[in-house]
Amino acid sequence: MRIFHADELAARIAPLFEENFARYGELGAAVSIWQNGRSILELSGGHRDASGQKPWRSDTIALFWSATKGLGSACLLHVLQECSIGLERRVAEFWPAFAQAGKGTITFAQLLSHQGGLAALDQTAEVTDHAEVVRALELQKPLWPPGTAHGYHARTFGFLLDELVRRIDGRTLGDYWREIFAKPLGLEIWIGLPLEENDRAATIYAAKASGSPKDPFYRALTTPGTLQRRVFASPRGLHAVSAMNAPENRARSLVSLGGIGRARALGKFYAMLADGGELEGKHLFSTATIAQMTTTLTSGPDRVLLLPTAFSAGFMKDPPEAEPRIFGPSALAFGHPGAGGSHAFADPENHLAFAYLMNQMEQQVLPNEKSLRMVKALYR
Repeated sequence: MRIFHADELAARIAPLFEENFARYGELGAAVSIWQNGRSILELSGGHRDASGQKPWRSDTIALFWSATKGLGSACLLHVLQECSIGLERRVAEFWPAFAQAGKGTITFAQLLSHQGGLAALDQTAEVTDHAEVVRALELQKPLWPPGTAHGYHARTFGFLLDELVRRIDGRTLGDYWREIFAKPLGLEIWIGLPLEENDRAATIYAAKASGSPKDPFYRALTTPGTLQRRVFASPRGLHAVSAMNAPENRARSLVSLGGIGRARALGKFYAMLADGGELEGKHLFSTATIAQMTTTLTSGPDRVLLLPTAFSAGFMKDPPEAEPRIFGPSALAFGHPGAGGSHAFADPENHLAFAYLMNQMEQQVLPNEKSLRMVKALYR
C-alpha cells in the first residue's frame, strides 16, 4: 500500500484545483481525499451561483447526478448481503411481475452491471411517478438478450434498484440510505433533500454550448430515434438541468440522478468502501460484498455510451486498456461519476478515496480534465 502524506498531496493537488477556476471555467467546487479512514485533503472554492454572490463554503452541498447510482448500488448490495441473497439469483424471484416480456432469467449480477437491456422504455412513464415507471419496466422487453452485451442504464437504473430494495427490505432506497449509511456515519448526503437544507445548496448550471458536438455519443443523443436519445428521454421529465434546482425536485428520491450532499461526505462514504467496508468502528460490508464491488462483471463496447466501459455489481470500473484511467492505476478501484464532472471512487489497494463535486457542468458523461488531472497527480 502506498502512503499519501497530506502536505505533499496538497502541494500537488491545490494548484490544479485553483487552475480549474482560473483556466478551465470552474464556478464552484470541492475535492475530498481520504486514506485509511481519515481525511487527508479538503479543498473548496468559487461560488454557488453564477452572479458570484454566494461563496462555495466547506459545508456547501451540490447535486451529483449519476454518482448517486453508486450509493444506490451500495444500498441494494447491503440488502442482499443482510438477506444472504447471491448475485446469481434471479430478480423475478423477488419481483414476480418483472418476469414479463422475457425477463425471467435476468440475474442480480446482470441487472447491476447494466446487462439487462432495460436502458430505455417503450411505455410512456413520468420520472416523478415511481409506480408508473415500475409498471413500464415490468412490461418492457429487453433491448438485447440479457447477458450478451451491456449498455448504460442512465435513468432506469435507479428505479430498478429502488424497487428491489422496497420489495426485499420494505423501505424505500432513500430511507434505507439515511438509516443504514448516512445517519450512522454522519454523512451529509441525501437522496431526497429536506427543504430546510436548500439554503446551502449550490445552483447547478448546464454545460455551455460549444457548437456541433464531435463526440459520437453526443451526436447520437441529439438525433431523434437513436437508442441514446431514447435512453436519456425515458422515463420522461426533468430533462432540463435547471429543473433540478427547484426545491420540490431536489426533494424527490431519484436514485439515478438526485443525490445531493457535501464532497467531504461522498469522500467519507468511499473511504469506508476503500477500507473493507468498515469505518469508525462500524462494519457495514463483508469481504465478499466488497469483492462484488471490485470484480468486473462486464467490459467492452457500451451500446449506449458508444465507448468501452466496465461494470462490477453496480459500480463503474476502468476497462483493462483504458486511457485515461478514470479511477487511477489500481485494477481494484471502482466508483461512479456523475454527468458534467462530478466524480467519486474507492481504491481498496491503497485504502484511498476521492470525491469531486462542482456546479458548472461540462458536456461530458464521464469525468473531464478538471477531476482527472487531480486523479493523475494524486498517484504521481
